[in-house]
Amino acid sequence: MTFTSPVLNYTLLSPMIILLAGALIGVLVEAFVSKALRPIVQLSVTIGTLVLSLAQVWRIRDEESTTAAMGSVVIDGPAILLQASILIISIISVFLIADTDHFTALAAALPGSDEELHAVRTGNQVTEIYPLTLFAISGMMLFPVSSDLITLFVALEMLSLPLYLMAGLSRRRRLASQEAALKYFLLGAFSSAFFLFGMAYLYGYSGSVTFAGIRESVVGGSGNDVLLLIGIAFVSIGLLFKVGAVPFHAWSPDVYQGAPTPVTGFMAAATKVAAFGAMLRIYYTVFANAEWSWSPLLSAIAIITMLFGSLVAIAQRDVKRMLAYSSIAHAGFLLAGVIALNKAGLEASIFYLFAYGVATVGAFAVVTLVRDSGGEVTDLNRWKGLGKRSPWVAATFAGFLLAFAGIPLTSGFIGKFSIFSAAYENGAKGVVIAGVLSSAVAAFFYIRVIVLMYFTDPIQDGTSVEIPSILTRTAVIFSIALTILLGIYPAPLLTMITNFSTFIR
Repeated sequence: MTFTSPVLNYTLLSPMIILLAGALIGVLVEAFVSKALRPIVQLSVTIGTLVLSLAQVWRIRDEESTTAAMGSVVIDGPAILLQASILIISIISVFLIADTDHFTALAAALPGSDEELHAVRTGNQVTEIYPLTLFAISGMMLFPVSSDLITLFVALEMLSLPLYLMAGLSRRRRLASQEAALKYFLLGAFSSAFFLFGMAYLYGYSGSVTFAGIRESVVGGSGNDVLLLIGIAFVSIGLLFKVGAVPFHAWSPDVYQGAPTPVTGFMAAATKVAAFGAMLRIYYTVFANAEWSWSPLLSAIAIITMLFGSLVAIAQRDVKRMLAYSSIAHAGFLLAGVIALNKAGLEASIFYLFAYGVATVGAFAVVTLVRDSGGEVTDLNRWKGLGKRSPWVAATFAGFLLAFAGIPLTSGFIGKFSIFSAAYENGAKGVVIAGVLSSAVAAFFYIRVIVLMYFTDPIQDGTSVEIPSILTRTAVIFSIALTILLGIYPAPLLTMITNFSTFIR
């Protein structure tokens, strides 16, 4: 047996290589830079890494290749769009994460221990959140461009493992944060096992782990259909878990509520882009000729996810849990783009993922501003009269809620209209009807929060709005401006997406 040296196209792989290099530099900064300089150095390294990676994505935008990493990575138009979306959302998220008040001074210490108190008193703030974020983004960048099952699984674990740790780093409510991290880890491990099981069946069906090899077997019908069906089912479970679709959603509300709010925003936005990017590539290229096997079940899951997320959100009295169930409903809306299985569906999904991701980070950024002496206030009853306490903060949050509801002149309306139109073109009328009804239900609880903020009197219970730092302010302003701009003038972005959104095989 002879060893074949790998042939890699470092130019096409450079956006991911830059991120991994930045993460490793962040680890070294954590080890060797003094505690006084550590936060600013880590932030500078992280932002610089993300901007450099984004510039490199833009540089290779016109290049296409299926052999960038010996057939394991594919670079094409949708890959460029999805990677750029992940990086832009991540840059906004890092501005929010940079407010270290949200994170424990010493994650390894027991909550309330003398060791933790000493770290707080001495200002010995550990900033491992930055390299963990870069490692997670590296996995997210690789996930939608993977073109074989092994690379796909490696990317899945690369993006998941740092998030499990990040969910447990909350400064306040440490036990709830650690509980969220443990739940996320355990359920994530189960979903990874299902994913591996599906990989094994797909390999048994096709004799190949590459997307091209599996597609050839599907098109030629050369394998055992039972193995194909089981493989699709178990791989789908792993992917549906990452996007929080019913019935694989159970982790979402607890993790969203317990994790540090900046991490929740980052996780809710960027992970969805990566996971749905991978789903689109798999279903549009590998399983397209087996639509008969997965489309009915995926349609049923989409309908249940939309209705469940919208209906259960009505009963929530915690703003982070409400946004979690809202996220579940949006996962159902995005599944309509997968079911559409046409170019319009791919274009609409990419636009929706970017628009929803930006609005989600902005909404969670606003959540960090409503506080009392014990930290963030997420009880909706204590948001009464927020419009009178801080009109600008309430107006910004209302803008994000209207975008989630799909109200015209927001990015959410363009996204929903596009994705439902694409699904209707493919004959998925049941999914579209359920989506419209779910949107109407969702609009109720979004507008209820707006009424709560503007048409009730504030209660003097110690709740106030914190003046945001320049970094948090930047994240909020950029998010709301982009949300409104994409609602009023989406043509340039839609045109660019149309020009780029074609998978190569």
